[in-house]
Amino acid sequence: MADWQMLSDRIRHVEPSATLAVDSKAKAMKASGIDVIGFGAGEPNFPTPDYVVDAAAQACRDPKNHRYTPTAGLPELRRAIADKTLRDSGYAVAPEQVVVTNGGKQAVYESMQILLDPDDEVIIPAPYWTTYPQAVRLAGGVPVTVFAGADRGFEPDIDQIEAARTPRTKAIIVNSPSNPTGAVWSERTITEIGRWALDHHIWVISDEIYEHLHYDGVDTTYIGAGVPELRNQLLVLNGVAKTYAMTGWRVGWMIAPEPVAKAAAKLQGHLTSNVSNVSQRAAIAAVGGNLDAVVAMLRAFDRRRAAIVDALNAIDGVVCPTPKGAFYAFADVRALLGRALGPNGSNAETSAQLAELLLDEAHIAAVPGEAFGAPGYLRFSYALADDQLDFGMHRFAAWAGAAR
Repeated sequence: MADWQMLSDRIRHVEPSATLAVDSKAKAMKASGIDVIGFGAGEPNFPTPDYVVDAAAQACRDPKNHRYTPTAGLPELRRAIADKTLRDSGYAVAPEQVVVTNGGKQAVYESMQILLDPDDEVIIPAPYWTTYPQAVRLAGGVPVTVFAGADRGFEPDIDQIEAARTPRTKAIIVNSPSNPTGAVWSERTITEIGRWALDHHIWVISDEIYEHLHYDGVDTTYIGAGVPELRNQLLVLNGVAKTYAMTGWRVGWMIAPEPVAKAAAKLQGHLTSNVSNVSQRAAIAAVGGNLDAVVAMLRAFDRRRAAIVDALNAIDGVVCPTPKGAFYAFADVRALLGRALGPNGSNAETSAQLAELLLDEAHIAAVPGEAFGAPGYLRFSYALADDQLDFGMHRFAAWAGAAR
């Protein structure tokens, strides 16, 4: 067998997805008969709405959907996404600016591939979604992180961002509502970033996958609406996965200036060709429909948000601010490190070790903060069923206090 060192430097220096790794291990443990409570994956536990499933079932029986589609996506879906953008984001885009991708993650990957040359830098506010820096590295770029902690509501400061800028800065990533923190950045911060990017001719990559998941009267600010002049250097990434409980359907998209969209389609033509025809038909029904199903899911997420924040803060050594968006609680667990934990008196020196102990001993899956550029934290998804959430939190509390 060939030595692994014969692989490319590119792939050897990229870390695997921490969220998928935790989820895979948890599922393997479940398959072996272990009762694991999964707070790891950002996946709504709701079924995809019936009207979306019905559209897919009908599409399956139409032979025209058994064929390739245009690489950039079905014209009907590209038009529906443009209409949805006007409805939700408040500004007009042309269907020709839309490229339909195999999930939002492919849109992230393609953004970096078409924008970056070797050693170009991308500013990534931290805590960040685990794939951002890896996608930058896969394109030969350099991720430059700017950390904002709980004391700032996990919201970056424009002075921090400016301090990170160099002549090699090519782009900045905006993700609000945020994975992993659930932070919803203020209109002021979003607008300041947009105007800063304009002043310095820097691309903005705005990941808006959690746009409809926000609470307590806080709204998502769309940078393309707030700073209209920015649209010629703005890439908006989105998808149906989180809003419509469609993680497995694999439909995302990029909205970009038309020359950039054409470049993305060219890359995709060599990468994966088109997205599944049936999934695209389902996505047309999703983005073209109303948001009633989303509102119902949001009520459940809001209830679970309150439950998990209360439960985490009741554990000695855990501090968890209340998130304003998405479906993640980002808990500070630094006071648990170095402490005897569990019935065996186990000790964790890092949050990565703590996450491993939680899974192995308490059978609770959470993602360590190291994956998000924030050591000392754990991310808990509250997109699971209410009873599982309650049971998992009771199990965590019992395990954390068992040594005492």
